[in-house]
Amino acid sequence: MTRKSTRKTLLCATILMGTATSAFAADADAPANGGDIVVTATRRQTTLQDAPINISALGSDQLAKARIDDVKALAAFTPGITVNDTGPKSTGNIVMRGISSSDSSATGSNYETAVGVYLGEVPLYLDFKLIDISRVEVLQGPQGTLYGLGTLAGAVRYMPNRPTTDKFTVDLHARGFAQSHSSDFGANADATVNIPILADHIALRSTVGYYDNPGFINYNHLLKNPGVSDPQPVRGTTAAQGGFGNSTDYVNNFTFRKGVNYEHTFTTRNQLLLEASPAAKLYLTYAHQITKTLGRQATGAGVLGTDKYEGPWRYLEPTTRKADLFAAEFNFNLGFAQVVATGAYTNQNLKTHADNTDLLLDLNYGYEAFPSFSSYNDTNEDYRQFNGELRLVSSHGGPISWVIGGFYNNLRNYRNYQEHTPGFANFAGVYRPDDLEYISFVNTRTKEKAVYGEATYHLTEGWQVTGGLRYFKYDAFATGGTDTPLFGGGLTRTPYPLIQFDPSRIRSGNTSADGVVWKANTSYKFSKDLLVYATYSTGYRTGNVNRVAPCTFSPGNVPPGQNVCAYPNELLYKPDKTNNAEIGIRASMLDRRLQFTLSAYHIDWKNIQVDTQTVNGAVGVTVNAKDAVSQGFDLSGQFRITPRLVFNGTYSYTDAHLTQDADNVVVSQGVAYPVFAGDRLPGSTKHSGSAQLTYTYPLGEGRSIEANWAAVFKGNVYSRIGLRGNGEVIPSYVTHRAAVTYHAPAFDVALFADNIFDKYAITSISNDVSSYNQTRTGVVERYYAQGVLTPRKVGVDLRFHY
Repeated sequence: MTRKSTRKTLLCATILMGTATSAFAADADAPANGGDIVVTATRRQTTLQDAPINISALGSDQLAKARIDDVKALAAFTPGITVNDTGPKSTGNIVMRGISSSDSSATGSNYETAVGVYLGEVPLYLDFKLIDISRVEVLQGPQGTLYGLGTLAGAVRYMPNRPTTDKFTVDLHARGFAQSHSSDFGANADATVNIPILADHIALRSTVGYYDNPGFINYNHLLKNPGVSDPQPVRGTTAAQGGFGNSTDYVNNFTFRKGVNYEHTFTTRNQLLLEASPAAKLYLTYAHQITKTLGRQATGAGVLGTDKYEGPWRYLEPTTRKADLFAAEFNFNLGFAQVVATGAYTNQNLKTHADNTDLLLDLNYGYEAFPSFSSYNDTNEDYRQFNGELRLVSSHGGPISWVIGGFYNNLRNYRNYQEHTPGFANFAGVYRPDDLEYISFVNTRTKEKAVYGEATYHLTEGWQVTGGLRYFKYDAFATGGTDTPLFGGGLTRTPYPLIQFDPSRIRSGNTSADGVVWKANTSYKFSKDLLVYATYSTGYRTGNVNRVAPCTFSPGNVPPGQNVCAYPNELLYKPDKTNNAEIGIRASMLDRRLQFTLSAYHIDWKNIQVDTQTVNGAVGVTVNAKDAVSQGFDLSGQFRITPRLVFNGTYSYTDAHLTQDADNVVVSQGVAYPVFAGDRLPGSTKHSGSAQLTYTYPLGEGRSIEANWAAVFKGNVYSRIGLRGNGEVIPSYVTHRAAVTYHAPAFDVALFADNIFDKYAITSISNDVSSYNQTRTGVVERYYAQGVLTPRKVGVDLRFHY
């Protein structure tokens, strides 16, 4: 993390890996036929074809065939979602229906604030591996009247398989592959076992997996001796004149590490079922996941002549993400209603170490006067969350059905950050042996409470009307501080060996709000093969206090030296809200050979939150712009061309742009830029789609051979609002994947290839071109970075079921 990383202080995620599907959703599996997938997004079992809202779903069979391990892979086959491939350092930011306003980032994000992500019934923010998942449900548009977590743009539900008391089962999966531009092979393996312990009463379901994915980004110019080694032996008045020198310079100053963006992930989820009777069930869950990597999935865009799979940075950048979840869910049938009570506690720790040199050069503080100048930063961050939900779902039958619930969420975030400049303190004549240059901390707390409910009235067998309300209230508190131990007053406030924050450098504040969101929905089923629906729903996202101390000077009277502070508009941010209107149609034709869903929407987004940075010191903050709109349509369908040949396709069009001007929203090189009505929002594509052909040849006795080819198109993306402040267009690209699978009753064997043509594509951008190939007294900045797509994989996938 750097000061320029645009991070929210309150809504930074809570990493939750929860478990729980409601009892009535119980163990419905998801058949391969998309229209027949059983979903429970409305809190009642129904087929996807009959769901009266905009929902996409992928069953376990589809997840396996497409080798979908996480949300980044899921987005390729889900209309209306954009998720950049930013590698294992982060979970990836989910952008749904264009509801995104912040800069792109090659390092991604470890939290999600606009989309509610659930594992069963419990909110989560960790992109845990999709192992032993029955189905994934994606709900477009605000869903706050059915779910405890307020959702601004929509919700994603990972529905895990449940423990059962009827039989012992084992599922094994292994994958081995070679990856282009990597010197190592990849290997993934997972196993799930269901153990009946006491017939009809106790069962355990345990899943464990390990992912060893090779890296393909090389760091070839790591400093051999930081503070002594020269990061750029050849100086020049222009970027073209600078360089890494000859072979002697390399031996004296540099070392290297290949494949730094590897992924090592261990994950496990363990569920214990305690069943007093079919009407009373308790599920206890413990889940754990840890991911380690050594560098970014990004390049320096050729700076100083580096390769397209090469990072030019001076330090290795290890990241460790660890999360633990404890969850409980109780289901009880009252006869007239189903009671579902859930509670979960999660702790996530993030530790990162990163090159910080170019941030300090970019701030133009004169550090380049030290010939061996370099810098690194260390971040230690904890997210702790407890949430609980109590919900009643009617089961009495009749024309009226209802859901009512209460929700409580307590989120705490603790973050400590330090920057070091090896050798610089001695060069500057300052006694600071640890070369500590900048420190910051932030602690935040958010408590949210809500009550919600929906009621549905079936006017006729085919016509229903639904209305829902949610009342919410939240209280948020933040405290944080910064200091500069090498300069100015920081020398006396934090003398070596102290690492402390003077009260004058700490800012605290709190904010709170309450309100109501609502939903109205109706659908009419003309026949078993034709359903039309319309929905109007509203959503919200909480606000908070930024963690930066206020400036004591005006914008036109900035004192010399290092200033790390916030102007009045950078001190806090307010909630933002969405108003979503949509209509849709689900249809089956030609004796159900053709099935499709088409929906059109219009979203008014009020008081939008934008991640940006302070003008002074480049500290990440969130500010409010004004209003925006997102409108478009989603299409998904399946056509069974012959009994053996099936086509699946998706297409989305999204037009997301500002509808009002706003000042001081985008910051580049310490300059705040305005944005204007009509400016396109960043983060999402205008056009995206996928196409798949699957041919199945039966061999008899439950055996078959299946061949699949898929192409995925991702349209261009803006890196910043309206390309203001040196924003860029991230180009569109197409990738292809294929597999040939032998299916037998107890096992599957597949040969597969992903990114068949080894497409090289830019997926994201960090910072902007004003920091690309710029020189500071002959030193070339490497602050600009481009995230890149994972190259070709070719391998074997094995599955076994007992």
